[in-house]
Amino acid sequence: MRKRFITYILFLSAFVFAFGATAQLQSYKKGLASFEKGFYETALEDLLKVEEIDPSQEAKLNYTIAEAYRLSNRWVESLNYYEKALSQGADDDDAVFHYAYALKVNEQYQEARDQFEKYVNLKTDNKVYNEWANRELSTLQIIDLIKEKEVGLNFRNLKEINSEGSEFSPFVYNGQLVFTSSRKDKVYSNGLPFLGIYSAPVNSDLTSVGKVQEFSPEIFDPERNEGSPAFSPDGRTVIFARGNSGKRKDLSPDVDLYISRKLPAGNWTEPQLVSASDSASWDGSPAFSGDGRTIYFASNRPGGSGGMDLYRVNMDASGRFGNPANMGKALNTPGDEMFPYVSKDGKLYFSSDGHPGLGKLDLFVAERKGGKIAVENMGLPYNSSKDDFALSFDENGNIFFSSNRRGGQGDDDIYFYQAPPAEELASVDPLNEDGNNQEDESDESEIKVVNYYLKGLVTDAESGDMIAEAKVSVYKIDGGFQELLIETKSNIQGAFGPIQTQEDTDYLLIVEKPDYLTKREGFSMYGRTIPQILLRKPVTDTTFSTTVRLEKVFIGKTFVLENIYYDLDKADIRPDAAVELDKLVQILLDNPKLKIELGSHTDVRGTDMYNLRLSQRRAESAIEYIISRGIERSRLVAQGYGERELIIDNAKTEEEHQVNRRTEFKVLEIAEDPVLE
Repeated sequence: MRKRFITYILFLSAFVFAFGATAQLQSYKKGLASFEKGFYETALEDLLKVEEIDPSQEAKLNYTIAEAYRLSNRWVESLNYYEKALSQGADDDDAVFHYAYALKVNEQYQEARDQFEKYVNLKTDNKVYNEWANRELSTLQIIDLIKEKEVGLNFRNLKEINSEGSEFSPFVYNGQLVFTSSRKDKVYSNGLPFLGIYSAPVNSDLTSVGKVQEFSPEIFDPERNEGSPAFSPDGRTVIFARGNSGKRKDLSPDVDLYISRKLPAGNWTEPQLVSASDSASWDGSPAFSGDGRTIYFASNRPGGSGGMDLYRVNMDASGRFGNPANMGKALNTPGDEMFPYVSKDGKLYFSSDGHPGLGKLDLFVAERKGGKIAVENMGLPYNSSKDDFALSFDENGNIFFSSNRRGGQGDDDIYFYQAPPAEELASVDPLNEDGNNQEDESDESEIKVVNYYLKGLVTDAESGDMIAEAKVSVYKIDGGFQELLIETKSNIQGAFGPIQTQEDTDYLLIVEKPDYLTKREGFSMYGRTIPQILLRKPVTDTTFSTTVRLEKVFIGKTFVLENIYYDLDKADIRPDAAVELDKLVQILLDNPKLKIELGSHTDVRGTDMYNLRLSQRRAESAIEYIISRGIERSRLVAQGYGERELIIDNAKTEEEHQVNRRTEFKVLEIAEDPVLE
């Protein structure tokens, strides 16, 4: 009897364990599916239930949780999961960047700097993140200087309006505080309430706040996200952002700008889509210029600097819009620039996480000084390590903005400062190049000049020895075209330069030396501009360094191609493999004397003959791709090795099998003269 009881208990335990494992696997799959659809809150509900999973999936689980937190703007919560994912071998280079940014948001500035340096040293092909990481390395040098700027204002949390949800984009209009809030009855498919535009009556000194209600039934859609209203100077026009409802009938899959006009009876017209809005992109956070003829807004439409950029578009008296124009790299960065606001004195206020700031979105002010646009962080207490955005002033000079900083009522909260009486200033447009703004000529001395230079070393990739007499050709990249700037040679110490460079410009270095593979090395000045706050002299010279490592080449030398992956049992060239093969094509173009063998290797899973045939098909497929890119067939030989040349003989883990599954090229001949086509 005792034996049967023990057997029963063991059976029951095994059943419970198996059932629990199955339930967790189901939660994992459901979470991944929700994540792919963009339902991050729903994804987190399932993924956080997974306590045990196959070790090969641990990195993916933690990385997905981290991404779900990040993409729902919960950077601090993402921090530990990025750390776990990276320690478990997550191979997405972007994880390093996002981990660094999460550290910054959590005010772990030195750790953030270490991770941004790590990302830059990875030398990824992500131009936007490389520029952004370089900017952050500069920013993290001046965090203390930013904190030293404190304007001495006391902002109060507007608790009479703020809730556990989000309240943001406050604007005083006709005695009403108009704002955006997540308090609609309907819930979006991601589990969060829809955003709507609300209002509450306030008196001039903000000592009384009335009951919150819908701003206007005509522009209140219970099944859409709506927010960030901007009112024309005469108060007769409102432009706001409206998102899709998640239903198939929606014409736009994203967020667009809508316009409505006030009728004599006091109600508003049915909102119409703004013609300047791009329905395939996110367009939001609009603002009017002082004369009401220009609309400023944020958009992630193609052709920008990275994330959200600031744009401007003219509107004529009949309400017709022109073509939107990007406001340029003086304002826009690889990060997000959002929530523009134009003050009566012609300054443009906006929020950004790409300009030097304390954490996520910081508040900035831009104005033209000495013929250039100067962008300045507004300092404390406007800014924190969290999101600080959507600033506005009322006619009495009271200041409002939004923040999800610590100590608030909920998510995004509205904060305000009651100002003393201020002089009335004329309404002007910001950053005006037509001379309408009254510029203080003394401002010219405030814009300091930096001369940038590049120097470098040429070394042997294996020994580290300096290489003298290497030919270095430096090209400027402009609009996809290469313009030769200078040709020089490395000296006896392997050094070359300094070569003068320009801000926000890409360069290409081509380095050649007999008996070595010709090497291409990119260098970008994007993100390397030194912030004005760090400059102490009218003119500063600064020099950046780079190292070009050349690979020795001889007959029989083998080079491993990274990340050449194939689908199971297939030899088709996948898009990610094509990217790597294109690099080999460039090597062959730069080194026309080479004839190579392209060898494909498998792991031990599968029979010897099957693996041999599969590897041969894969090698031949890669050769055909290379030929299609303009390389002569006579320079190429395909060879499948199957599992005959393993690097790890007794591979057990997926990572070890992947080391054995590789593609290599081996030098077969080095012609005396270049191969002629």
